[in-house]
Amino acid sequence: MKTLSPGSTIGMLGGGQLGRMMAMAAAKLGFKTHIFCPEKNNPAEQVSDKATHADYDDEIALKSFAGSVDVVTYEFENIPVPTVEILSNKCLVFPSSKVLEVSQDRLSEKTFLNELGIETAPFRAVATKVEAIEALREISYPAVLKTRRFGYDGKGQAIVKSQNDVSDAWDTLNSDKVILEGFIDFDIEVSVLAVRGQNGEIKCFDPVENQHKNHILDVSIAPARISDKLKQLALDMATKIVSNLEYVGVLTVEFFVSSNDPMLRVNEIAPRVHNSGHWTIEACPSSQFEQHIRAICGLPLGETSFSGEARMTNLIGDDILQYEKLLRSSNACVHHYGKNEIRAGRKMGHVTRLYPKKS
Repeated sequence: MKTLSPGSTIGMLGGGQLGRMMAMAAAKLGFKTHIFCPEKNNPAEQVSDKATHADYDDEIALKSFAGSVDVVTYEFENIPVPTVEILSNKCLVFPSSKVLEVSQDRLSEKTFLNELGIETAPFRAVATKVEAIEALREISYPAVLKTRRFGYDGKGQAIVKSQNDVSDAWDTLNSDKVILEGFIDFDIEVSVLAVRGQNGEIKCFDPVENQHKNHILDVSIAPARISDKLKQLALDMATKIVSNLEYVGVLTVEFFVSSNDPMLRVNEIAPRVHNSGHWTIEACPSSQFEQHIRAICGLPLGETSFSGEARMTNLIGDDILQYEKLLRSSNACVHHYGKNEIRAGRKMGHVTRLYPKKS
């Protein structure tokens, strides 16, 4: 275990809004941040001390970057594994490349979870249309075809309701590394943000309920409106996952909750801070972003408890044009990500509202 002192520099792979909020949390604790990403004028760079602009496969730039920081982390999960391995030979990197190898491939991820005794949707790896049709006979319709890698916010997947849909769905995905998942008829999706320190200390935020619009997270409600039994089961499963991965930092576990299914099923894991945890900035003594910084720097983890209710709403695309109106709202905690170009489906900011505990 290595504990970093204030004044140390945290290297950040990726320059998006998650990196921005981690950099702000790092500054609060007295740390500097050095961003590494190809794009210039990114949200994280605007609030960081230094930035390197280079491709993630630029070995010379990576080694120079590693020499300028005390620890490296990342704000999105599609960092190439070789990038992390190059950096790991020069400095501390959390989470490890082992975590990426599991989480970047849906087949590896679900296999890992099932081996832990954690339920997921039924799944099969398929490489051809014929294999997909054969697997569908076993799993049944409806089902979802997904690329094994690089899918998010509804991308890289297609629902198949009958054999007639398979051909078009397969052509849309345009890949021979595909996973077929049985369709889960769920009532709500909940997520748990778990944090594990270098010394193995684990803390979890209470489960949060997520509502989506056009496959993108729209609203998160904390705490999730589920039974105490399901709440504890979700916390136990998230703890089991971070422990078995020997994870360091914040990891998010998404669950399906269904009234006609007695099991709590994991949808996916994300090895990073997460959109569904933004409410923790205002609602908790230590936000998910501060917890991540504490963990990777070898510091004691903070308190995760909160009272009352928090509702986080994403500001997608033109929603950000409500900025001034939201600022006039007495209970709106408004976050603007500093993105200059408004695009449909692009996360431009978020707003969190806190409410007292219901009697």
